[in-house]
Amino acid sequence: MAGSQKAAVLTSQDEDFPRWYQDVLNKAEMADNGPVRGTMVIRPYAYALWEHMQSAVDARIKAAGAENVYLPLLIPQSYLERESEHVEGFSPELAVVTHAGGKDLAEPVVVRPTSETVFGELMATWVQSYRDLPMRLNQWANVVRWELRPRIFLRTSEFLWQEGHTAHATRDEASAFTRRIHLGVYRDFLENMLAIPVMVGIKTEREKFAGAVTTLTCEAMMRDGKALQMATSHELGQNFATAFGISFTDSSGQAQTCWTTSWGSSTRMVGGLIMAHGDNQGLCIPPKVAPVQVVVIVVKEDDGTVSAASALTDSLSYAGIRARLDIRTDQGFGRRATEWELKGVPLRVEVGPRDLERDEFTVRRRDTQQKFTVARDAVVTTLRELLDTIHAEMFSAAHERLGQHVADVATPAEAVDAAATGFARIPWRVLGEAGERQLNAHAITVRCLQTADGGLPDVDTPDGELMAIVGRSY
Repeated sequence: MAGSQKAAVLTSQDEDFPRWYQDVLNKAEMADNGPVRGTMVIRPYAYALWEHMQSAVDARIKAAGAENVYLPLLIPQSYLERESEHVEGFSPELAVVTHAGGKDLAEPVVVRPTSETVFGELMATWVQSYRDLPMRLNQWANVVRWELRPRIFLRTSEFLWQEGHTAHATRDEASAFTRRIHLGVYRDFLENMLAIPVMVGIKTEREKFAGAVTTLTCEAMMRDGKALQMATSHELGQNFATAFGISFTDSSGQAQTCWTTSWGSSTRMVGGLIMAHGDNQGLCIPPKVAPVQVVVIVVKEDDGTVSAASALTDSLSYAGIRARLDIRTDQGFGRRATEWELKGVPLRVEVGPRDLERDEFTVRRRDTQQKFTVARDAVVTTLRELLDTIHAEMFSAAHERLGQHVADVATPAEAVDAAATGFARIPWRVLGEAGERQLNAHAITVRCLQTADGGLPDVDTPDGELMAIVGRSY
């Protein structure tokens, strides 16, 4: 009978995907709305996830040769006005401080929406000679972009991110470094750590970053078929260098203008992870970034189960596995199992009296819901191998979903139809700027332009050879 059926913990993705997303944020204890509209409070479990993500991105950035710095939150408004296209692109989103210390400020200051301008001002001071180049800097910070339609992790008025800024002697060097960051940091992290396949490409003139010459992007597909921009890298040419006077003396003593880049990724990636892998049971977190990789649950407390579960948790931790012990036997096992399932922990180990009698443990995979037993003396080795298997299979499953929802089309009208359930791929020479405007009227955008084989175009790739990836987006 209907009355005896187990009530759903979450709204079904098929029924209402945005509601499902909000349910996950609340019931998996990820985040809350902040006291000011458009802000968010990141709760401990989600912040632990962000820390693992941040650490992995930071290591890749440093391996590429960049160093971390910290720059001020407040930027003189005059800095932004030096680069007209940049300030025009950000003006609707700016938060401006006009009063402080009990007085009106002589010059308004902007709460940073991004830091190209303040990096530009400082690089103009720090760069003098070709010996100072390349200058490769990165900062982890918060930024503010006043958001009219906020959604936690996806679009908030304040969010956390990293932003890298570099100065180079030549355009080729700047372009090469931008690509190195984009492929070797962002794509590598997204695919190998978050198990999310991405489509790499360049933005159209209409979609590129304000003030950039070229914007590179990583676009991911969420489980509802919509696109999410996960990271971007920008070749800024000499626009900012000219505006801020970032110049150097070359080896022959001649004054030269630098070529600069900027690139960033943010807590939006947390939202992307939720929507790319989550299901109707909640989160499903890839093992490499999971705050808890294995949860060991005592099914029923008696003389042996607690000590056995505690010993197993210690053994897993010694083996380098992030393990958590759950001995809350005052709560029902089903309730606790549902909680960890909601939180997306990759593996659950159940320790009960019957398991100990058989000298084995019951193991359940979060991604496939597969349940099986493992001999007690083999459990640590088995779980370590399983974590690698789960990560690889999560990527394969996401890659297969992406492939199934990308349709090759020949006309803008066909692209509109295809974008209802996924991405459309159409030759850019067929779509063009007129077709792009036509798609925009249907709330569909060109997510990126790629080479025919799905690669990142270079400066010499003719427009006629590019393919446009289009879809609805967050």
